[in-house]
Formats: sequence, C-alpha cells, structure tokens
Amino acid sequence: MGRGSKFMAYQALYRKFRPDRFEDVRGQDVIVTTLKNQIKADRIGHAYLFTGTRGTGKTTVAKLFAKAVNCTDRKEDGSPCGECPNCRAIQTGSSMNVVEIDAASNNGVDNIREIRDEVSYPPTDARFRVYIIDEVHMLSAGAFNALLKTLEEPPSYVIFILATTEINKIPATILSRCQRYDFHRMTIETMVKRMREICDRENIEVEDKALNYIARCGNGSMRDSLSLLDQCASFHIGQQLTYDKALQVLGAVDTSVYSRFLEDIVGKDLSGALRILDDVLMQGRDLSAFITDFIWYLRNLLLISAQDQHMEDVIDVSSEALEVMKKESETVSPDVLMRFIRILSTLQGDVRFSTEKRVLTEIAIIKLMQPAMESDLGSLKQRIEDLEQKIENGIAVNPGFFDSAAGAEGINKGSAAAEKYEKVPLPDALPEDVEQVAKNWKKIYNQLEQPTRNMVRNAHPTVDGGQLIIVFDEDKRMDYAFVSGKDPETGEEKEQEALQEAINKVIGKNVSFKLVLQQEKRPFNTVYADLSSLIQFDGIEIVDESSE
Repeated sequence: MGRGSKFMAYQALYRKFRPDRFEDVRGQDVIVTTLKNQIKADRIGHAYLFTGTRGTGKTTVAKLFAKAVNCTDRKEDGSPCGECPNCRAIQTGSSMNVVEIDAASNNGVDNIREIRDEVSYPPTDARFRVYIIDEVHMLSAGAFNALLKTLEEPPSYVIFILATTEINKIPATILSRCQRYDFHRMTIETMVKRMREICDRENIEVEDKALNYIARCGNGSMRDSLSLLDQCASFHIGQQLTYDKALQVLGAVDTSVYSRFLEDIVGKDLSGALRILDDVLMQGRDLSAFITDFIWYLRNLLLISAQDQHMEDVIDVSSEALEVMKKESETVSPDVLMRFIRILSTLQGDVRFSTEKRVLTEIAIIKLMQPAMESDLGSLKQRIEDLEQKIENGIAVNPGFFDSAAGAEGINKGSAAAEKYEKVPLPDALPEDVEQVAKNWKKIYNQLEQPTRNMVRNAHPTVDGGQLIIVFDEDKRMDYAFVSGKDPETGEEKEQEALQEAINKVIGKNVSFKLVLQQEKRPFNTVYADLSSLIQFDGIEIVDESSE
C-alpha cells in the first residue's frame, strides 16, 4: 500500500478537464451569458431547469452557477474566482451548501420530504443553499407533488437546479415554476477545437482527421467524445493517434469499404455484399456502428448529389474521398439513396434490441437489392428505373405478375394457370354509344328508382360482339333475377324497361343491351372486357340507399 501511494490515480479526460470557469464552457454561449448577467445584476431566480442530451454540460454549468452565486471574490463578469473557501469546497464536493441528488436512485416522496425539511435551515458561510437534482424526470408522481410545494414558496436563500434529458416527462406544474434552458448538441468543429486543446496540454499526438471522426462518433456530446478520445489514446500510448488507429479502436470501418458495399448493393451482387458484411464482423467491428456509418456515407452521397458548391464544408471527408464520392453519387439516384437510408434507419432501431443482429442486417440487404419486396413509392420508382436500365441494355424483361384481381397472384405468364386466368383484352375499337354508357354509368345509375338502383349497383357494363352487356357476378344472383324478371301478373319487364329508359335519357340514343349472369366463380375481367377505367366518378352524386 505504501509503495502504491507514490502513484497518482489516473483521472479520465472528461473529469480532469471539466470546466471550472464559465469561459471554459463550449457550445452553450447563450445560456452562459444569460446566467452571468443574472449574477452580475443580482437577479437570481429560485428554480432553473436545464434540459438537453447527455454530455452537453448541464451538470457542469449547474455547479459553476452554484459556485458563482456563493463566491466571496467573484469576478466582474460574474464568474467564480475558484480560489475562495466556498469555491474550493464546492469544487471538491465537501460544501454543505451545495447538494447534488441523483433522482434515478432517490426518486421517492421521502427523499423530497428530506429536502423540504432541510431548506428551513439557512446556509452556513454562504449566501445560497443550492440543490442540483440530476435526472429529475425519474422522480415519482408523489415526489413531484412534494417538490411542487417547495418550488411554489421557497426561502429566499434556496436555489433549485433541475437537470433532465427527457423534458417531456416533466409535469407542466413544475415547468411553469422554473426558468428553462435548453442545452444543444455541440458542433463537430467546437468539439474538435476543445479536444485539440486538451491533446496539446496532455502531449497527445493526434491527426485532425482522427479528431473529426471521434467528434462525429460523440454525436454532439463533449463527454462522450472525450471518453472516446481517452480510449483511443490509451490504446496507442506514446504513438501518434491516426485516423486508421481510431477506426481500429472504435470498431469502425474505412470509407472505401462502404463504397464497395454500396457498389455490390446497387449491382445486386448479394454474395459480394454478404462477404463484406462477414469480413466486417470477423474483424470484430461493431455491427450497429457499421450500419450507422453506412447511413452517414449514404447521407453524404445524397448531399453531394445536390451539387451545391459549398457542400465540402458540410461533408467531413478528405478532398480525395470527396472526389471519389462525387463520381459514385452520379451512379445512384437521390430517390434510391433516400430509400436505402429509410430501410437502414429502421434496421438501426431494430438491431439495438435484437439478439439476431446479423440476420436482420442480411434481410435488410436483400430488401435494398429487391425493391419489389416493398410497395412504397420509392421502391416503385426504383423498379421502374431497373426496368428502363434493362431495356436500354437490351435485356429481355419478364412481364412480371398478373393483377391479383385476375385471380393469378404471382403466376408467370405462359403457365397453364396463367392462361386459365388471363384477362380478356379490350376490343380494338369500342362502339361509340357503348363507350358513352361506360363513361356515364354512374349518371345512369342515379337515374334509376329504388329498388332497381340498389340491384344494379354492383353490375358491370361491358361489350361483347359490339353489343352492350350488363353482367352480374354469380353471388349477385338475386339482383340479376330481380332486374331481368317479368311481372308475374302482366308479364312486363319493368326493371329492364326502367334501365333502358335511364340509358336512353343520359346517352340521348337507344342503346340496346343484354343482361347476363356470370355462372363461374371467376373474376369479372377474366371473362369479359373490363371497362371500369372508362367510368367517370367525378361530379356524380351517389345516393345512399340506406337513408331512403
């Protein structure tokens, strides 16, 4: 033990370089300026709510604010001196006047009641008693209610600073009693600049490209970025931290791999794409990170395809890589890239909680290559582009599948089953009068009286040998019998005459027709020519028979 005491315990970079002055806080200039102005003007509130993603400085700023309001030798700009007894006590965590509470493990009513009992005692050797409640959204409903009473009528010497990453879980009654400050994700440029300062102070030799990649992996969190930098620097102690070494430590993949991966997907080379995936996994790379980085690669290609001259400032790659990506972006349309990003974004969420990450990824790769597996507009566009490309290259195109309405789902043309259910083609030329009946079928329908109208509702107008045929499906046998039947007393065909009168009135001519009951249980368009595309729906009032 005695010999071990000669060595100082290593302190993580994010802890060692935690800002102890307002000017050291990066990326939150508006918040820092506002708080400093409140301190200088002595307009300090009693409750603050700091919200934002992890690692953006919420707790750090809360501690700085607690030091500043209790500092006995505060600077003119409102910053704490860092040297007075109050500042040193708060810095080391030994101050009785600044209480930090983790709401994740102290979220009950009793914990908040203890605070209510404590606030009745004024601070010792300080102006304010400050309570910093981290992850405040974890408090129970009862604890929030207990806290609400204290927030409504706090003593003049008490300040509450609530910090949360999930602002949506904070009750409105709490929100309305706090000054809210939103901590934003930091830019890559801001994080790289801060990491460069730290590396210079720690004598860590590192490439700018490596810092850029680490900052991007940090996803706007300074703490996460510093932790990743610490990890990479520890693995290569005494050596220059290069981009390739950062990729190796963080389990990432070089950009050229994504280029080959995309080439295989666009070229529908499934075996090639799966080989790349297998190589990535065999090298110990993280599958989730691979998917995330590939999405970013596609995102960069999509931005490049916009052909903005200032796009180099937005895309964080070298000039050599940018030239390669410009050529690659010309081979893939923006619609296809957006479809790829959509599928991979869904995959990104699925693999997070799955035990079969590889299987899900392989299925997604097949989806990327086969847009026919999906029915959205983006997939349809890609299918059309693929067909156009095949036609341009002189490749014979399979007609594909028949309409499911024809009763031959997924049956290739030319097979016995397909011939059985093949649609009847339209005649080369329709008689003009018959065509007018089809176009005005809904108008004719609305001319009929009940109950004839209800019986004709589902009939199909078609043509056979130049004559108008009105076909009833087999399951509409009762409707057919009613319309085609004769009056048992007079022998008159009243319903057919009513239908003939409605047709003549709308068309202005006498168009003879024949009523037919389709005997077979087959789709209508596999027996007769389907004129449904001619029927006009716009501007026609369809009367609801149920209301009459």
